[in-house]
Amino acid sequence: MPLLRPLVAGACLLVMPLALEAQAPVIRPPSPDTVPRPAPRAGDVASVDAIIAALYDVISGPAGARRDWTRFRSLMVPNARLMPTRPMPNGKAEVVMWSADDYVNSAGARLEQMGFFEREVHRVVESYGNITHVFSTYESRRTADLSEKPFARGINSIQLLRDGDRWWVVGIFWDAERPGNEIPAKYLPR
Repeated sequence: MPLLRPLVAGACLLVMPLALEAQAPVIRPPSPDTVPRPAPRAGDVASVDAIIAALYDVISGPAGARRDWTRFRSLMVPNARLMPTRPMPNGKAEVVMWSADDYVNSAGARLEQMGFFEREVHRVVESYGNITHVFSTYESRRTADLSEKPFARGINSIQLLRDGDRWWVVGIFWDAERPGNEIPAKYLPR
């Protein structure tokens, strides 16, 4: 029996990571960005307000309209992360990690095919030194008509960097509103 103890302990060490992996959230790594960062419009990166407005503006537009993906990329640090979350049928959450290129390649054509207008309706900002976190509540519509009922709402968690010359988007992590995941009143317009 004493000879079996090391074997049992070794087997536990082999199985334990598998058990822990089964409990971990699903994370899909992004591809590295391959498109160089173009120079931004100076007005897009001059302030937190400006970069958030540019971010929402650049992804929005009517059906059939091309988006300015060069402008989009100019807002992002190289290898910035765009991370949608979604619930899985097993009750766990999944996060997909996209680079800016992944986002353009995965979502770009769909945004251009359908009308898509996303706008910020509420914001909470926290800053320290060169970093700023923006909790940005959004509404998405098929047209720019604000009387149209949004087809989606949620919160974008946006991380920004001030490098001394301009603002950069470092990451956007978001979750959509759904039954059981309603937006709390403190993140809605008053």
